[in-house]
Amino acid sequence: MLGTDFTTGSPSWIDLGSPDTDAAATFYGRVFGWDFASAGPDAGGYGFFQQGGRTVGALGPLTEEGASSAWTVYFQTPDADATAHAAEANGGTVRMAAFDVMDAGRMAALTDPGGARFAVWQPGTVKGLDRTSEPDALLWVELHTGDPEATLAFYGALFGWRWETMDAPGMTYRVISTAEGDLKDASFGGAAPLQAGASVSRWVPYFMVTDPDMTAATVQESGGSVLMPPADVPQVGRIAWFADPFGAPFAVLKPSPSM
Repeated sequence: MLGTDFTTGSPSWIDLGSPDTDAAATFYGRVFGWDFASAGPDAGGYGFFQQGGRTVGALGPLTEEGASSAWTVYFQTPDADATAHAAEANGGTVRMAAFDVMDAGRMAALTDPGGARFAVWQPGTVKGLDRTSEPDALLWVELHTGDPEATLAFYGALFGWRWETMDAPGMTYRVISTAEGDLKDASFGGAAPLQAGASVSRWVPYFMVTDPDMTAATVQESGGSVLMPPADVPQVGRIAWFADPFGAPFAVLKPSPSM
């Protein structure tokens, strides 16, 4: 389960790029009860989603040419430059070379061979999110890609990830863990094949909620849309998929007691 003692390959940060940061902050505030705190006048509109003063994510304007609104998952690395080089050597793309984010840390923006965008974070003063695996905070990240085994081999070369297969409705699902520790305790996400009609590979964040049905109603009332209505998944919990008013997909999960 995702925690905040981040190790190499852990999802340690998420941020949302949006064409209207004020409207996005209002939407997620209604859905999850998040506050938005600006990172300051020199941050270009970037700031932090928080609950009780603890950071659960971040928000900023779109900065890449041709980018659409989306959540970006950042994975921890001890060396952002080396990881970017490894990504390129293993068939990925470096969209933005490693650079310092003031004294907070060092990051690079990358794309895997299947086309899914992600980033890496080399921590400085900011180690990562303050709150995970709690209500209205990040719980899980999920990769949707055309060739899960080949794409996971790419990430394995970068971070040493391990994965195990499990049967899921209509697919083979792969549960991903970091390189060290018990597989279940070190698990943080999964990989699924693209479904019929889907063409975009991507990482999707799952946020823990106590009532996915109520969340679905709030999403719709707040200008978002329901991509997949709440449904029970055996041994996992109750999940739902949404898009915010600008099309950024995200998901929620009420975990089953056995997860």
